[in-house]
Amino acid sequence: MFVSHLSGIGVFDRDGDPLGKVRDLVVVLRHDREPPRVLGLVMEVPPRRRIFLPITRVTSIDAGQVVVEARLDLRRFQQRPGETLVIGELFDRRVTVRASGEPATVVDAAVEQDRNRDWRLAKVHVGRAHRGFRRRGDAQTLDWAEVEGLSAAGQPDEQGVTSLMATLDTLRPADLANVLQDLPDKRRLEVARNLDDQRLADVLEELPEDDRVAILIALGLERAADVLEEMEPDDAADLLGELPPEQAEELLGEVEPEDAEDLRRLLSYGDFTAGGMMNPEPVLLPPDATVAEALARIRSAELSPSLASQVYVVRPPLDTPSGKFLGVAHFQRLLREPPSKLVSAVIDASLEPVGPQARLSTVTRYFATYNLVALPVVDELDRLLGAVTVDDVIDHMLPDDWRDLDAEDLDESDDEDVE
Repeated sequence: MFVSHLSGIGVFDRDGDPLGKVRDLVVVLRHDREPPRVLGLVMEVPPRRRIFLPITRVTSIDAGQVVVEARLDLRRFQQRPGETLVIGELFDRRVTVRASGEPATVVDAAVEQDRNRDWRLAKVHVGRAHRGFRRRGDAQTLDWAEVEGLSAAGQPDEQGVTSLMATLDTLRPADLANVLQDLPDKRRLEVARNLDDQRLADVLEELPEDDRVAILIALGLERAADVLEEMEPDDAADLLGELPPEQAEELLGEVEPEDAEDLRRLLSYGDFTAGGMMNPEPVLLPPDATVAEALARIRSAELSPSLASQVYVVRPPLDTPSGKFLGVAHFQRLLREPPSKLVSAVIDASLEPVGPQARLSTVTRYFATYNLVALPVVDELDRLLGAVTVDDVIDHMLPDDWRDLDAEDLDESDDEDVE
């Protein structure tokens, strides 16, 4: 059974109820040529939590499912010294074919049960590089002992990511961030460097503070600035606020001037204020724009659902800080109106905006009282500065390490807040 075929398949109990999905295999490499024994599976259970499933609890493995017979230990997976992740660390490793002495790269690996019913990593699927055009026969499946460079002493200084990236390609940013958290630091950085700017920006927004700061610093100044420009401005400002002031200012010097101006404005507000949480790039339209124009703007795939929930009607200029804020046009109202109608005729002028210094407690009360998904932020001259969205409010309400906490731990922290 090839490991790449196991990645992402469902895990079920003996009654057929789904429990989660397979994300990786854990093995212990040996110093001799014997194939390593599989210790267990890295399994993802809702909501995006990766746990360890000992192989002794697995009843059967096939191409479509993994069946287990015992209760799961829901503690977060922590890789121990000496353990190796097959997908995370063996894929793309550079090895040598013993018979020919040719260099090769691990593309996949296969597990099988031995006579004692232990699962072992018995086969390695490798691709060999040739100069010039690739020839047929470049890829082949070999016994573990036929490949050199996979022992416990064969840790590579550099490692490609082509095969690993193929297994991660379909993951959502939050799921990919979850995978990166469980990779060794060196491997995590190798993956991050091979993501395009937009995808890496999306992933950084989902990572805990320490991890995203470490990745951003390791990217180098120019690449880090490119990634920051692709992030949502409020998330980019939060990340810059986690850096030492000298590094943050150096990065801002590499960012496009217009983007840098927005980020500096956000950094001037407190973290738990409307100004610190807001996105300075909501959808702005003048009062003489039509409903058709408004719908065309919020249809953009680049907008988050919460930011696309309403259009902000302002007098020129149409960049934040804008001209006088007139009101918001909710997308549901826009859908009910003729396309030729002016947005000024459908605005909700009753929604009171907040100032940039409004504290988190004030903002949350607004959201709860008026069932909002976004809230306009204006200055003392009634110029629109940005919009706070519900996802940013929730992020600031949760503890800093909420991504690493169990649901029970989160419940306990909520109880402490109430007390």
